[in-house]
Amino acid sequence: MASRPTGKRRRTEVKVSASVRSPLGTAAARRLAEAVLAAERADGVSLSIAFVGPAAIRRINREYLGHDRETDVVAFAMSAEESTTRSPRASVPRLVGDIYICPRVAARQAREYKVTVREELRRLVVHGALHVLGYDHADSAARTRGRMWRRQEELLKLPEKRR
Repeated sequence: MASRPTGKRRRTEVKVSASVRSPLGTAAARRLAEAVLAAERADGVSLSIAFVGPAAIRRINREYLGHDRETDVVAFAMSAEESTTRSPRASVPRLVGDIYICPRVAARQAREYKVTVREELRRLVVHGALHVLGYDHADSAARTRGRMWRRQEELLKLPEKRR
């Protein structure tokens, strides 16, 4: 006998840590990432977000991406093989990726783009989440005209929920 879908969503987990102060708190970052995952219909996944300082983001960028400089956000998506959970329990979320965000770099960019630091940090959370879900963009000025950028800006319009 075939099983029918129950319509229940599988558990999604977002863990946020901060080794530095951030104008976007960990709870707000978690709620935003959860909203992005829900909007993208990515249920039953686990995502981690870490707010780190300039030295840490530079080290991560250098060691894993070969760029010896500070950056705003680095996102690592897990491949299908890496993200498959070994647990037989369907309720255990599968890991989709890790996001590292540097609030100090975000603050510099916020001044440059004439937005609040909180707004820039929200943009980086959404941007990183989209990357781990498989979105990509050009490394040129054309990035702001691409599909990922358009989706990012749509998702930034999601209302901020307070809990």
